[in-house]
Amino acid sequence: MTLASCNAIQQKGERYEPIIGKQDITIKDGRMTPEALWAMGRIGGLDVSPDGKKVVYTVAYYSVPENSSNREVYVMNADGTDNKQITHTAYSENEAVWIKGGTKIAFLCNESGGSQIWEMNPDGTDRKILSEFDGPIEGFKFSPDEKKVLFISQIKYGQRTVDMYPDLPKATGIVVNDLMYKHLDEWVETIPHPFVADFNGEKISNAIDIMEGEPFEAPLKPFGGIEQLAWSPDSKQIAYTSRKKTGLEYAISTNSDIYVYDLATKKTVNISEGNMGYDTNPQYSPDGKQIAWLSMERDGYESDQNRLFIMDLATGEKRFASKTFESNVDSYCWSPDANTIFFTGVWHGESQIYRIDLNEGDKLTKLTEGQHDYLSVTLAGEKLIAKRQSMSMADEIYSVDMQGNATQISFENKQIYDQLTMGKVEGRWIKTTDGKEMLTWVIYPPKFDPNKKYPTLLFCEGGPQTPVSQFWSYRWNMQIMAANDYIIVAPNRRGLPGFGMEWLEAISGDYGGQCMKDYLSAIDEVAKEPYVDANHLGCVGASFGGFSVYWLAGHHEKRFKAFIAHDGFFNMEAQYLETEEMWFANWDIGGPYWDKNNKVAQRSFANSPHKFVDKWDTPILCIHGEKDYRILASQGMSAFNAAVLRGIPAELLLYPDENHWVLKPQNGVLWQRTYFNWLNKWLKPAGNNN
Repeated sequence: MTLASCNAIQQKGERYEPIIGKQDITIKDGRMTPEALWAMGRIGGLDVSPDGKKVVYTVAYYSVPENSSNREVYVMNADGTDNKQITHTAYSENEAVWIKGGTKIAFLCNESGGSQIWEMNPDGTDRKILSEFDGPIEGFKFSPDEKKVLFISQIKYGQRTVDMYPDLPKATGIVVNDLMYKHLDEWVETIPHPFVADFNGEKISNAIDIMEGEPFEAPLKPFGGIEQLAWSPDSKQIAYTSRKKTGLEYAISTNSDIYVYDLATKKTVNISEGNMGYDTNPQYSPDGKQIAWLSMERDGYESDQNRLFIMDLATGEKRFASKTFESNVDSYCWSPDANTIFFTGVWHGESQIYRIDLNEGDKLTKLTEGQHDYLSVTLAGEKLIAKRQSMSMADEIYSVDMQGNATQISFENKQIYDQLTMGKVEGRWIKTTDGKEMLTWVIYPPKFDPNKKYPTLLFCEGGPQTPVSQFWSYRWNMQIMAANDYIIVAPNRRGLPGFGMEWLEAISGDYGGQCMKDYLSAIDEVAKEPYVDANHLGCVGASFGGFSVYWLAGHHEKRFKAFIAHDGFFNMEAQYLETEEMWFANWDIGGPYWDKNNKVAQRSFANSPHKFVDKWDTPILCIHGEKDYRILASQGMSAFNAAVLRGIPAELLLYPDENHWVLKPQNGVLWQRTYFNWLNKWLKPAGNNN
């Protein structure tokens, strides 16, 4: 589909919306551009048919001119053949799954004005709406016998101003009397609840809220979805994830649990009581005898090890099944015989597929190898179907056999990759100041010449406990940085998963400590290379990476010639009281700044970047979104103001309509242009502004 046809207008009643689909784009000189990034289709969720022979999946397309997006549905054979786009509408079909034995596809669609459940044939014909619920539906699962549907929708939370003062219907003020009144990018006026409804094969009806009257969220805000709810194989019970807390108690705790709701008795039982951290993502075994879920041990520690727990439903016995894997279990699935669990997890900067043989003492086997990240895994007969990405390729779908051999079966962005020359991605182990070995990714320009000198960027990861694995990003994209003739140094510094718990936990309460030394070890070592222009080094990062930039700006001892900080916190005392997730501030910073007897907290606040502004001497670009309620935009504005007041060249890119990320296409292109304009201005010597 050409760009012209992508923007064709479809009429339905009085609604006019652009149909955005796959775009034709010509790339000059084989180098990644912002426009090429935004022209890429982004593969979403996938589902395998009951017979294991078909895969349905969705792809999101973005239009920079329209500043909007759309999502379409594709169907292919499980070996990748006969791949067809089966929807061509402006209504953003999503969460497509097989129903009725694989003869129909159910999906979410906003064609009726709000997101509802629809069905269609596997070729896209005979579309019809199944649900007519009062509110938008956000995710759904049909029961195994397909007589019921479990779905998520928002319910009202708390009082509105108009509820208290009906004579002030246009008043915009929000009256607050407890914590957690904001979350990520919203004022909390609704929360998600699980609903169950009847399905007669034609219509979904008689929906009931299985948590009716409870002021608790299920699934968990802000990112939890239908993966946090599950049907039992006999269709008689529903397991769901909830943190049954409100206000201050909610704001300081990560203690969620797995609850089981019985449809016949309407009674609910907490099956993970006593587990004090996050418990999420339940899945019943196919034989119904066991239930698995992901569990963290400690309350308040959102980045604790994500462990796979299994409970015997007859005895109530629980066990830590992934104990031999000293990292996080992410996506997982059961084998049909319930003897095996397959999962994805990160180790040494790569996310691979592993298997646990439950009948062999929970024996752990690594199935896949290679420089990539597997993001999801599900079974298709004798093989696995998985999504995979790397620093050189966005998400694609792969078929993986039981020996770990992978075959790519989707080629969503082939027409773009065929025009691009990707830079080499190399892993190096670098010695740190305390004698440890640290994996550092080095990404080279696509036409790298070792006889030239290149400006080089230190990439500071966010999280702070998010792995620097083989991730693909549409903003912090390593290949577009390399395409602009920069070498990128991306260290797996202290505080990242995939290197054992001691390495992961070394960052908490020590933001200005060893992790910062690790950054400097990485850039100093790579800067020794003859092809690195050590006189033109930059430092960039977002979130905790933004904090790192602000901190290094006061401690870099003239290593860097330019800084870029996106959504970083600058004043830790202000951040402690401004962020909405108090559990994070209490655990990672150590507690409140007024607790003078708390040595960990006092060390944290003593290392606040704003206290070292007197040592700033390097141009800095600050970027922030005003809808970021996790790290308020005042943090970025304060850093910018401080730089200007000190006479340091500075620039501020402020987004009134973006949150902790940049999600709108034109804002995304503006981000890239501003980012590279700044780097090129300060890091490329005259005559080298490629």
